[in-house]
Amino acid sequence: MSTTQAASPNVAAPGWHIWVPCVGMALCSWLSFVDRQVLNILAPTIIKDTGLTNQDFTAATSFFFLTYTLGNPVWGTVIDYIGLRKGMLLAVAVWTAASMAHSWMGSFVGFALARAVLGIGEGGTFPGGLRTAVETLPPAKRARGIALSFSGGTIGAVMMPLLLGPLAISYGWRNAFLFTGALGIAWMLIWAAIARPPFLPATTSKPQKAMWPNFGERRVWSLILSYALPAISPGPVLTILALYLGQGLHLTQAQVNNVVWVPPLTWGIGYFFWGWAADKFATTNRRPIGMFLVLCAASLTLGFATWTTSPTIAIALISFSTFIGGGFQMVALKAGSFAFPREQAAMMTGIASGSWSLVNFILLNAIGAGFAIWGWQIIPGTNWLNQRHWEAIFWLIAVLPSIGIAGWYVLSRGDEQKAQGRRPMA
Repeated sequence: MSTTQAASPNVAAPGWHIWVPCVGMALCSWLSFVDRQVLNILAPTIIKDTGLTNQDFTAATSFFFLTYTLGNPVWGTVIDYIGLRKGMLLAVAVWTAASMAHSWMGSFVGFALARAVLGIGEGGTFPGGLRTAVETLPPAKRARGIALSFSGGTIGAVMMPLLLGPLAISYGWRNAFLFTGALGIAWMLIWAAIARPPFLPATTSKPQKAMWPNFGERRVWSLILSYALPAISPGPVLTILALYLGQGLHLTQAQVNNVVWVPPLTWGIGYFFWGWAADKFATTNRRPIGMFLVLCAASLTLGFATWTTSPTIAIALISFSTFIGGGFQMVALKAGSFAFPREQAAMMTGIASGSWSLVNFILLNAIGAGFAIWGWQIIPGTNWLNQRHWEAIFWLIAVLPSIGIAGWYVLSRGDEQKAQGRRPMA
């Protein structure tokens, strides 16, 4: 593959400058999760105001994951091809408009449409974050750079109930969505200022033509199985958390706002802890089997969250689950970086994040009423959400990581020797 190389391909600038773009992408992922989670956190209020059912709400929310599935690999290819500066400005412009549009919606169709467009735009977040770390940091710091770029999302999910929750209570949930639009415009101004030298290199590794994922390759499926199922917990957990706390543990909206930020916080802590662990213990390990086994064992603790009526214990177990989910993300991306060249960094992340989103879409519809198109039942539903079968839902989420890693173990054995001949993201 022919590429145009930067004069200094591993770093954009010396000293502290190399971290500035990752901080900018942390703000971007912060914004993405503020826009994503505002609907989920205000679910009890919105459902009461609009008359939607639990299954209406989760079905509408699931459209975000469907389009996010498509948006991730598309934006990954686009960002690799047109560059970080233009690609991220375009992506954030799309999702900022979609987030503001939620304020005008009041029906299932309206919310589903707004969530769908939001998912398309937000698909650029993680591909852009990993591409930023690859372009600006040397390999020994890269997992921590990825953790920093991704961590803003969890900080956003932490701050959202503390920031927009009271705003929605005081001024209405519709104004909360308008406020997110102002945040999006502010980020675009910041990115326009820092997405240039000396923070980003003037030229970068770039394919001469757009490269799309090849789903006939074992390395693609190894990446999907190590990421999509193992790292699944934060997606459905944060989507249904407010519903479970309100309906399963009978907390009020104000009480939900006081505790719902904890699982996103531990998700972010998981990024940094496991990013450090991956850099230290899996620096050159293409198959970090031991780390994956530890994470699989730890992920099973989520199933016990519904065995208690104590909100404190339940939140602790749920939070530990999101901490482990962040670990799966960091370790899977570290291992995947050995199988994909540097100029496909954003595409690789798009594959991982897009497949994760697809599993979320399937799972949320499976625990609800299912998903049908023109009368054809594409995804069968269990109605567990409306029937409030919380234990079954949580145990399903708890065992999915072990299934994914078992599949990765089989596929990655066949791909390991092929990877020896590929140029990693150095």
